[in-house]
Amino acid sequence: MERKIIITDDGSTTIHLPEWDEQYHSKFGAIQEARHVFIQMGLFKVLEREELSEISILEIGFGTGLNALVTWQEAKKKQVFIEYTGVEAYPISSEEVEHLNFAKMLEEPEAASVFEKMHKTPWETPQIISDFFNLTKQQKYFQAIDDVNKYDLIYFDAFGAGTQPDLWTEEIFEKMYIAIRNNGVLVTYAAKGSVRRAMLQVGFKVERLPGPPGKREMLRATKK
Repeated sequence: MERKIIITDDGSTTIHLPEWDEQYHSKFGAIQEARHVFIQMGLFKVLEREELSEISILEIGFGTGLNALVTWQEAKKKQVFIEYTGVEAYPISSEEVEHLNFAKMLEEPEAASVFEKMHKTPWETPQIISDFFNLTKQQKYFQAIDDVNKYDLIYFDAFGAGTQPDLWTEEIFEKMYIAIRNNGVLVTYAAKGSVRRAMLQVGFKVERLPGPPGKREMLRATKK
């Protein structure tokens, strides 16, 4: 399948798949989307409510590593320790990593070395990325996730339901419900009615929230 590096509206890059008319991040701004959906509506929500000094995060779709990078940046700012697990069935290539400009766009002195380390660390083994960030990358299908009561926060960043509907089913969200702790939060850029209903069906409390630039709404689910 053809893959292209493109520039999104906020100047940051993403990978575009012309055959699917799909990309790894929003065309309206990759970094803006990551910060809004996963940091502001996810990480900040958990920090506000629990006042935790350590947070366990599962990312569904490690992809380009952008969500992990902006989370590392926030962990550093807030001095909160993050145990981060990123699941990805099809890792991007080293050549693609070299053409992504996230580290430069963040204007963070350590970002380039941290981003490189995130992609070069081996899969399936916990790795120390910095004083406030540990990363475990798992190469597997989302259907194979079998964690129980392990995570405080889930970033659900799979390709859209229109492209891969099998990743947005009750079966998948039941796995998320089991994997997350009580009062844990799941955030996603998606806002489709079918996605919301699947979340509700497995037991989540679901909120519709303002979406990132270019998108009217997004969803946040809480395990009660």
